[in-house]
Amino acid sequence: MIAVVTLLRFLGWTVLLVPFQIVLIAFRIPLAKRMPMIWHRGVCRMFRFRLELHGRLSRERPTLFVCNHTSYLDIVVLGAVLPGSFIAKVEVRGWPLFGLLARLQRTVFVERRAARTAQHRDEMTARLEDGDNLILFPEGTSNDGNRVLPFKSAFFGMAEKNIDGRPLKVQPVSVAYTRLDGIPIGRRLRPLFAWYGDMDLAPHLWSVAGMGRSGMTVQFHDVVTVEQFGSRKALAAHCENVISQGVSDAISGRLRPARRRRWWPTKPLYADKGRRPSRSGAA
Repeated sequence: MIAVVTLLRFLGWTVLLVPFQIVLIAFRIPLAKRMPMIWHRGVCRMFRFRLELHGRLSRERPTLFVCNHTSYLDIVVLGAVLPGSFIAKVEVRGWPLFGLLARLQRTVFVERRAARTAQHRDEMTARLEDGDNLILFPEGTSNDGNRVLPFKSAFFGMAEKNIDGRPLKVQPVSVAYTRLDGIPIGRRLRPLFAWYGDMDLAPHLWSVAGMGRSGMTVQFHDVVTVEQFGSRKALAAHCENVISQGVSDAISGRLRPARRRRWWPTKPLYADKGRRPSRSGAA
């Protein structure tokens, strides 16, 4: 019964906002960039997601947010706190309902063919030059939530270009699924949230909709640029290491609890006893 109510509310919320977003995009109204975050936050409420936030979110525009990938649920969780457009494989464009939602979020669709790499890089650079933030999953696929897969350095090609004469800001962001009804979950239960391999979407979504309060930990790590590492490969390796450590700390309980838990941030939250990081740290 819980799953039925949750999915009906989800569909109603979506039907309410989709026409509005279509009009906003058609008339190029600035609110179109903000509306996807409003939708994601509403979905978090309906699915009873509790987000625990650590670190400081980059306020620089544009910023390339680099994140690990466990499930399509990452889209909802990250979309509720990151002001930006996702980068997704082109196959997502044709998915029922979710393909439409992705297009209305101004998602950048990319193909895996090497011949299109340069074109996609130029498209993403153009979006960044327009001041749009982008959200990247450099693993290239999802996993069981207990680890982070190797990052593909080719995805970091856009970070080598200057935007308005300045190095592009890159912020690693780790997301981990840590609690169910307030109780820490272990390695065996964490795949309840993961969607990978040949898993069917509908049964998985039904299962998630029927769960209790789910806890997700999102950590904003220090902002960096490619200039600090000398190459995109070194930048990719740094982001992979930082995010892997963030996920490991969250699922093992080593991460100090945030001062407050919120559905989403109205202002940045800090992990270090409430003190703002120095200007030499995150942007």
